[in-house]
Amino acid sequence: MPPVPNETSNLLAGGGTRQSGGLVSFEPQDIENLLSLNPKIKPYANAVPSAVTKKVKKHWKRNEDKSENLKCNTCSPLYNNFDDIKHTTLSERGALREAARCLKCADAPCQKSCPTQLDVKSFIGSIATKNYYGAAKAILSDNPLGLTCGMVCPTSDLCVGGCNLAATEEGAINIGGLQHFAVDMFKQMKISQVLPPDVPNPLPEAFKSKIALLGCGPASISAATFLGRLGYADITIYEKADYLGGLNTSELPAYRLPYDVINFELDLMKDLGVKIETGRALSTEDLTVEKLQKDGFATVFIGIGNPEAKTIPMFNGLTEEQGYFTSKSFLPQVARASKPGMCACKTQKLPELFGTVIVLGAGDTAFDCATSALRCGAKRVFVVFRKGFINIRAVPEEAELAKQEKCEFVPFLSPQEVVMKHGRIAALKFFRTEQDDEGRWIEDAEQPTKLKCDFVISAFGSGLYDAKVKNAMAPLKMTRWGTPEVDVTTMETSEPGVFCGGDLAGVAETAVEAVNDGKIAAWSIHRYIQKKFNVTVPSTPQLPKFYTDIDNVDISVDVCGIKFPNPYGLASAPPATTCGMIRRAFEAGWGFAVTKTFGLDKDIVTNVAPRIVRGTTSGHIYGPGQGAFLNIELISEKTAAYWCQGVTELKTDFPSHVVIASVMASYCKEDWQELVIMAQDAGSDGIELNLSCPHGMGERGMGLACGQDPDMVRNICTWVREVCTIPFFAKMTPNVTNIVSIAKAAKEGGADGVTAINTVSGLMGLNMKGVAWPAVGKEKKTTYGGVSGNAVKPMALKAVSAIAKALPGFPILATGGIDSADVTMQFLLAGASTMQVSSAIQNQDFTVIEDYITGLKALLYLSSIEGLEDWDGQSPPTARTQKGKPVVSVQNIIGKNLPNFGPYAKEKATVVAEEKKKMQNLLETEESSLEQNRPANKLKSLPPKVAEVIGKALDKIGTYSDLDNREHVVALIDPEMCINCGKCYMTCNDTGYQAIEFDPETHLPRVKNDSCTGCTLCYSVCPIIECIQMVPRSGLYEPKRGVALSSDWQPRLPDMQLRKKMDNAIVQ
Repeated sequence: MPPVPNETSNLLAGGGTRQSGGLVSFEPQDIENLLSLNPKIKPYANAVPSAVTKKVKKHWKRNEDKSENLKCNTCSPLYNNFDDIKHTTLSERGALREAARCLKCADAPCQKSCPTQLDVKSFIGSIATKNYYGAAKAILSDNPLGLTCGMVCPTSDLCVGGCNLAATEEGAINIGGLQHFAVDMFKQMKISQVLPPDVPNPLPEAFKSKIALLGCGPASISAATFLGRLGYADITIYEKADYLGGLNTSELPAYRLPYDVINFELDLMKDLGVKIETGRALSTEDLTVEKLQKDGFATVFIGIGNPEAKTIPMFNGLTEEQGYFTSKSFLPQVARASKPGMCACKTQKLPELFGTVIVLGAGDTAFDCATSALRCGAKRVFVVFRKGFINIRAVPEEAELAKQEKCEFVPFLSPQEVVMKHGRIAALKFFRTEQDDEGRWIEDAEQPTKLKCDFVISAFGSGLYDAKVKNAMAPLKMTRWGTPEVDVTTMETSEPGVFCGGDLAGVAETAVEAVNDGKIAAWSIHRYIQKKFNVTVPSTPQLPKFYTDIDNVDISVDVCGIKFPNPYGLASAPPATTCGMIRRAFEAGWGFAVTKTFGLDKDIVTNVAPRIVRGTTSGHIYGPGQGAFLNIELISEKTAAYWCQGVTELKTDFPSHVVIASVMASYCKEDWQELVIMAQDAGSDGIELNLSCPHGMGERGMGLACGQDPDMVRNICTWVREVCTIPFFAKMTPNVTNIVSIAKAAKEGGADGVTAINTVSGLMGLNMKGVAWPAVGKEKKTTYGGVSGNAVKPMALKAVSAIAKALPGFPILATGGIDSADVTMQFLLAGASTMQVSSAIQNQDFTVIEDYITGLKALLYLSSIEGLEDWDGQSPPTARTQKGKPVVSVQNIIGKNLPNFGPYAKEKATVVAEEKKKMQNLLETEESSLEQNRPANKLKSLPPKVAEVIGKALDKIGTYSDLDNREHVVALIDPEMCINCGKCYMTCNDTGYQAIEFDPETHLPRVKNDSCTGCTLCYSVCPIIECIQMVPRSGLYEPKRGVALSSDWQPRLPDMQLRKKMDNAIVQ
């Protein structure tokens, strides 16, 4: 690569020159060499000739090099390569980043645009909190083929087309990729689907009715799954072919949809007891509607699709040997040869193509044929269609993929004649098409075109033409197109008890629409059967959600004799502003609530405005997902009488939910006791003493004015204990030197527990005019407010763990940055018993509780599964990926690692292509073995109760002197996962130990183990999860002292400054 002037400078900082000798403020020469690529402030404008840059940029190029397209394109680097090519595929890192962008909108258009009405914002919200089971549950509840649809849905025309973020510069969310990721994470858990808890047991006779489904495609799989969830116990799917899954299996290429995905969804269906028989067809020669009815089937669902290809007369009589395929003959052959597990065959070969292939059509299937042809040996592929580019029926993703793979598009041509030579197709003749002023497309015989080719694949769509199949549907009424008449709102046909869905029903054009046909049909079938047994079922569907044993995990917890149905509650904060809001929270599923703090009428307050503002701790992020809020809101503006009446009403209507009254008074015994008696008499389950409000109330002698003094805290708790017969908790302020002393004082005063922590006093920021926000009134004044959200989580975790260690068994209600089940588990392990939430609700709404509940249940369940010991919560060991796809390593082939840019990427692609060409059988490679989803993973023990995990991490938290300074680690960088950004190199240079080299040609970093101190800065700033790992150091770490210690050096604190060997001997 040619050198680029002005990239480096020999000048040292401050303009000095390299010094020699024993000076310590200058870097040694080896470090200076290492720092050659480290960023420097440039003294001049950059000036590089364009001729140089034109050459240099090729070395670093990651996207397509257009100049390469001008070269010969007669090779087929994709031959035999059926690796994932979807641009939507996401790694865990990519999924977390993308999910964090989602606004989780009200009345979300994405959901309204999904045929199955997926709760998109909920499942994306669960991904953002690392609750992958919760996300998968939300998806599979509405779409039993959620993984398939996540991979192949035309999202740009559906959910993504309605995304509100499309109105912003950053663009719409990658919903399909997130859906694919979430269900794939659940797939790796290997957990069976179970019947919902409300399925009657024993089953009434109606649920023993026989149900037949014809065709094992998306519509039938969906219908059977929902019927199984409803409790029907005798469901049979009949499939003509020797494989299952319908068109998803036979016509979607493996690089878009591998068979193990379909197998996974079939296994989930079979978990419910659904039976499948292959080799059984809807035909007058086998199964007919009338025969099934006579055999005692209460209902029949027809989901056979459109099984036959549409053709045009000019291709009549042509065979594959002559070079002619239809999409219905070509794609199934490709699938059988490239989808392990699809069928019993082990030696199926790909269609052997060569030369030039013409694909006729402009739908998704046509482009699947085109890209598949390249993998079957075609050197050039032309996609020819009658209309223009703007009329392409395929979704943009499909067309763009074909374009990227060098397929050529030829518009405005209508085929007229096949040219044969030596018994094979040699060319096609076309007429140019044009659109007249009335919008009609016409063929112009005066503009003929001839295209030479070796093969033709027609992709004109499909239909139902077989008389044996049509006659087998009797006595159904048929349309003029020869398909059954179907009520598209219920999927009923003209014959009672017979239903139809999928392609054959006339509405579904995609897999997800076929899934929804089955979903709607399932409810109609349910109503039909129940009506026969004189049971009335509402017309509005009430289909059961997806369930596993995870949903049966008990997350209730007892605290001070109070049973909390789950450990989640509203903090005494904006979400608990009114009793009506608490009521809605209980209806959503929250286990408890702490009322907004109230006082006596003599202490009533009036708030200022503005008073609740977004934080700046996460940088310039606007919208939801704020890392912090700051508020200067006071206690409730409502009276104590209002709150006491509300508590009584809530306890009457929600007796199993917990209501804790939050009260505040000045340092006055009579006031505290009066408030506590009022709250207690109203029926409160407990009392929270607000001794910690950091703003406003302190100036009135309340809040933290009382809570910062251990003696005052002790006395107030003593006063309350005198009159309180229910548990009460003192709310701790973090705005103290030692929160443990305050907690001890509360316990000594008789408190049953504490809440930790209230907000942290702070000033969020100033604008460039010197005005803070919130700025109140014309004078734009502010005050120090309370910082909340996950920005204070580290302080809250420290407070909780410190109190739990100092006061074992003393109940702690945690609050401060709790925004997920993942964080919940951290607080439980640190010693907390329940979680109070506010900022996370401010970021979203009350429905986040469903995410927290499913997430906590999943974490407890997964911790007991045999075989998942190396998982971190719901995250499996990090896969080695690049752009969401498995790393393609060539190290074992060529003996070295290659970066993924410029000439190295080309070299890697060439090596991979050569290896793929050598493959004789795609069905028997090491990578192609079908992953088995059953038997499901087993529990090695019962999932722990919430109480059993409280405080389990406390023995791992101690003082610095508890830490072992003999067992060091060093950084290890995975060159195959590295994206060559150099962040590790820079942070190590300017804030670390100059222990990482950065190759100027490959931009691959390499750790110098002798210089690495294991500080973990590189690991912390690396943008790729687990690209850097910290591994044990071989040998003892020897600090570089700069200037050696004197020979008579003596440590002041030998036990802390010297290392202890295993035999307790002391060494330096």
